[in-house]
Amino acid sequence: AEPFLSGTSSNYVEEMYYAWLENPKSVHKSWDIFFRNANAGAAPGTAYQSPPPLSTTLSTLSQAQFLVQAQPNVDKLVEDHLAVQSLIRAYQIRGHHVAQLDPLGILDADLDSSLPADIITSTDKLGFYGLDESDLDKVFHLPTTTFIGGNESALPLREIIRRLEMAYCQHIGVEFMFINDLEQCQWIRQKFETPGIMQFTNEEKRTLLARLVRSTRFEEFLHRKWSSEKRFGLEGCEVLIPALKTIIDKSSEKGVDYVIMGMPHRGRLNVLANVIRKELEQIFCQFDSKLEAADEGSGDVKYHLGMYHRRINRVTDRNITLSLVANPSHLEAADPVVQGKTKAEQFYCGDTEGKKVMSILLHGDAAFAGQGIVYETFHLSDLPSYTTHGTVHVVVNNQIGFTTDPRMARSSPYPTDVARVVNAPIFHVNADDPEAVVYVCNVAAEGRSTFHKDVVVDLVCYRRNGHNEMDEPMFTQPLMYKQIRKQKPVLQKYAELLISQGVVNQPEYEEEIAKYDKICEEAHARSKDEKILHIKHWLDSPWPGFFTLDGQPRSMTCPSTGLNEEDLTHIGQVASSVPVEDFTIHGGLSRILKTRGEMVKNRTVDWALAEYMAFGSLLKEGIHIRLSGQDVERGTFSHRHHVLHDQNVDKRTCIPMNHLWPNQAPYTVCNSSLSEYGVLGFELGFAMASPNALVLWEAQFGDFHNTAQCIIDQFICPGQAKWVRQNGIVLLLPHGMEGMGPEHSSARPERFLQMCNDDPDVFPVSSSHAELSPALRC
Repeated sequence: AEPFLSGTSSNYVEEMYYAWLENPKSVHKSWDIFFRNANAGAAPGTAYQSPPPLSTTLSTLSQAQFLVQAQPNVDKLVEDHLAVQSLIRAYQIRGHHVAQLDPLGILDADLDSSLPADIITSTDKLGFYGLDESDLDKVFHLPTTTFIGGNESALPLREIIRRLEMAYCQHIGVEFMFINDLEQCQWIRQKFETPGIMQFTNEEKRTLLARLVRSTRFEEFLHRKWSSEKRFGLEGCEVLIPALKTIIDKSSEKGVDYVIMGMPHRGRLNVLANVIRKELEQIFCQFDSKLEAADEGSGDVKYHLGMYHRRINRVTDRNITLSLVANPSHLEAADPVVQGKTKAEQFYCGDTEGKKVMSILLHGDAAFAGQGIVYETFHLSDLPSYTTHGTVHVVVNNQIGFTTDPRMARSSPYPTDVARVVNAPIFHVNADDPEAVVYVCNVAAEGRSTFHKDVVVDLVCYRRNGHNEMDEPMFTQPLMYKQIRKQKPVLQKYAELLISQGVVNQPEYEEEIAKYDKICEEAHARSKDEKILHIKHWLDSPWPGFFTLDGQPRSMTCPSTGLNEEDLTHIGQVASSVPVEDFTIHGGLSRILKTRGEMVKNRTVDWALAEYMAFGSLLKEGIHIRLSGQDVERGTFSHRHHVLHDQNVDKRTCIPMNHLWPNQAPYTVCNSSLSEYGVLGFELGFAMASPNALVLWEAQFGDFHNTAQCIIDQFICPGQAKWVRQNGIVLLLPHGMEGMGPEHSSARPERFLQMCNDDPDVFPVSSSHAELSPALRC
């Protein structure tokens, strides 16, 4: 009923009203008069009193009328406050576009030419919001959706802009306003907007410097000793080591005691040395061309190998286990493998919320944007049977993919835009600002712990050398590498900063360098005694029951697999019944269960019942079974029906297999997303965690494994030869001569046998079924 109010300003007026109720002096005098009139019962439309005509003399005005006339027009006041709210929101949404993210200044220059029109970075653009320079010193009430005021509820516009610039337009760019969770958005705002929140003690700064020294000097040591060797060094992103250690420290503080990691090759040796804390001599001896392999197999290059290590976290004084999964040159192939292994470790220790076990995935910028497996893996992150309750993703953003610059490598503004599909907050940070990196990593780890959702840290850095140390980058990126040649290393920058602040002095800095150099030299001397390569030192998932402490297989016997008829009958009866009361199943399914019951009575079985009996007998022996894939709960051919659905109650289901025995192992059967590559990789990772489980992945048809070929070709078939990596994954590839065409009629089993065989004379490579024996064909 008030003419100057509208739907767009109602929220603002409501905020002002509640503030007035608490303290009438906390609002502008004009609002005080308005609210007093309204509360006094003023008729609709009369609470607001417009100023009298100029011809009216002051002597004829009442005191209240004089106060209203003396104040600014309320309409303009509301509009200005709404404009300031819009300005604050613009910074929150788009401030990352003008943040100083690129250490080289190249990215920032490219972005500046295409800035969105509604970003405010200087006073000359205030007009977009209906404000001008005369408003800069006016005080505005702050909305509840910002924390820039700290303990203050109102600030001058000039100070509002300054604080927003500090929060969103410096070396950190925050993408979070697309997240449809108010609590999470408020949490992020508070972490970045609160004045003075990014503070470090001198001790924390010295720890950060020491970690940068180790990261930088490790690469420099390798370069001095083996200048002509490929190592895919970390030069240009040395801050990755302090970043990872910060994530692990904060996660350990929050209760995590097992971190499973996956990464491509760049920086892997440095991560093994300074994060996993693998013995340096075990890394250095890999550079010896005379090193002999003690184990049979093809082996793999040093920057593909994994590691498992349990140690004390010195920051939290708590035990922490770190595992880095081996990965081939297929850069993102390890993503779902890590997630599956993490899920398995959470399952086996009863960690239903991801509070004890977590995963960290490292990515390159080009691969993160370019490889579909990243998208597939993200879409597993919130599925009940696949979630690991949040992963911290760290993108080493070199701003180049081998020789391809970002303009040719992706269609999105950032390489991290794929993460937006799961509402993951994305923190872009200039990798030449170590303190900003460490702060962001603390927030990322804490955010993951608080919300149990994926978080992305985009380390915008550069690659000082070529794709590898033997590559010449000036062939294809001459201007970028001219700038890189001028770039001062981040360690030197940060050391100079701390020395200028009086945090450390030059002798202390040089002593820290000398101390680590000595550690490397001594390890190098010990590495010369290593004559044989033992793959046991590089296992990422040791199986204690299968291997001795020195990595040798234990002697094992195969128990009898026969079953008594009483157990088989019992399993068959459960398979043909509904073990839950008041549960209505589909009429067609009733006929299927009745047919199963008749088969049990007649001592006959079909494929589905045989599978049921096999699974049930393993569950009785305490062996966990996990069956995953597209539509596996019912079965593609409507034959399995391991999950029954109540026809009268939505989402009420029953799994009879979990009602077989009093103390049986759990049976997990779960329909997967419509993915082969990602889901097979996930199940491979799950099977990697323990040999005492049956983990199965089923394709809808046998030939559907072709889009998961990378997992088969790189992990399953050659895994033992490359990494002595045993795995119990079972692939179910249904096929048969059912008139569904030649592709669906074969899973091409000969291909798997050829890949796993070392002797080409036994299984000659051939695409013709006719040349294979009948036994092999079966």
